[in-house]
Amino acid sequence: MRIERELMRGAGPVAVLKLLEDGAKYGYELVESLSEQTGGVLNMGQSTLYPLLYNLESQGLIRPSWQAAENGRKRKYYSLTAKGKKRLANDTAQWIAVTSAMQSLGILSGAQPKLQGGEA
Repeated sequence: MRIERELMRGAGPVAVLKLLEDGAKYGYELVESLSEQTGGVLNMGQSTLYPLLYNLESQGLIRPSWQAAENGRKRKYYSLTAKGKKRLANDTAQWIAVTSAMQSLGILSGAQPKLQGGEA
C-alpha cells in the first residue's frame, strides 16, 4: 500500500527518529529498515529520505558523524540528540492519541465506513 504524501510527511520524521532510538544508522540502512519493519508501508527512497534527514539535522534533532564501514569507506551515520529524544517522546504520545481516536471511530478495526443516505 502506498501512503499518500501528506500522511507520509507526518509519519516519516517520527519513523526515522524511532529507528535512530536504537542507535546510529546510515541512510541506506534507514531506507531498508523502514521498508522491512513496516512491511513496505513506509517505503521511502533515498531522494525522499535525505531531505528529511537534512531537515531533522537543521532542527537539531539528529547529529551526523562520519564512520568507517567494514569495507574501509566512510559512511555518514545519524544519531538522535537529546532534543531529538524529547521530540520522539512528544511525537509518540501524539501518534498514540491519534491512533486511539481512530480506533474509537472503528477505523483500525477494519470496519467499513458508514455511508450517509444509503449510498453504496
